[in-house]
Amino acid sequence: MSAAVFPGAEAVLAAARLLAGGAAPALLAIDGRCGSGKSTLAAWLAEQLPCNLVHMDDFYLPMDRRRPDWAEHPGANMDFARLRAQVLAPLLAGQEAAYRAYACRRGELLPAVALPPRPLTIVEGSYALHPALDVPYACRVFLTCAPACQRARLQKREGGRYPAFAQRWIPLEEGYLAAEHPERGCDIVLDTTGAAVV
Repeated sequence: MSAAVFPGAEAVLAAARLLAGGAAPALLAIDGRCGSGKSTLAAWLAEQLPCNLVHMDDFYLPMDRRRPDWAEHPGANMDFARLRAQVLAPLLAGQEAAYRAYACRRGELLPAVALPPRPLTIVEGSYALHPALDVPYACRVFLTCAPACQRARLQKREGGRYPAFAQRWIPLEEGYLAAEHPERGCDIVLDTTGAAVV
């Protein structure tokens, strides 16, 4: 097994391992601040375990389907209903799921992706723990990091797109975190400040 991606990741792996060995299909959520390592942790877990990996970024609502005041309502840019109906409900029922990811930059749905029934499905990304999604997660994980750390990581990752994160996406995300406090109901909370997160 490869080394853990950052301190605390082994605890998440241990929880995921238990779920992957269970008798019934289970869901594990990884939510948290952008730049905190959600995608890195989820990808590492998927390398260690036979599981499905679902990205919240694939379920943004097209602009023409968002309510006019969507930016004032945390999570109103997400297609929770489609994620629940097309992916999570079938997988929890032990059935194959199929969905088309929405590519924001292209403004279109990508070709269909099929997910086989597996004991564990990991849902990673901002808004994974939004109450509007309303799915029975067996384990909830929240990642955070200090603002300066977040800024440095996002500047490195996004390059010229970073100003859009600073001006729109980070404030929207912080609005969600302030309104819903998803970390309060989590089984594991990790602060990745100072860790080498890609």
